[in-house]
Amino acid sequence: MQKNLTIRDVDRIIEMAWEDRTPFDAILMQFGLKEQEVITLMRNEMKPSSFRMWRKRVQGRKTKHLKKRTFEDGRFKCSRQKQITHNKISKRY
Repeated sequence: MQKNLTIRDVDRIIEMAWEDRTPFDAILMQFGLKEQEVITLMRNEMKPSSFRMWRKRVQGRKTKHLKKRTFEDGRFKCSRQKQITHNKISKRY
């Protein structure tokens, strides 16, 4: 994986990967990283125990894959959720 990612990009990818309802497709669209590349990035950037915990959480999780989701329109957003200022996707809508 030889993408030119800034430290801010790597932090945002990790944040998006940890979010339960952010699909890998959103990371692909925004940063050009496929699911396997995200897994590799997470493995390289996290402590081994944190990586294992993350992998256990996301394996088989339907919300991390757009095609497996059961809901179609919109998405839940908590009223206390912070506005993400550097998210390129959110500025498209």
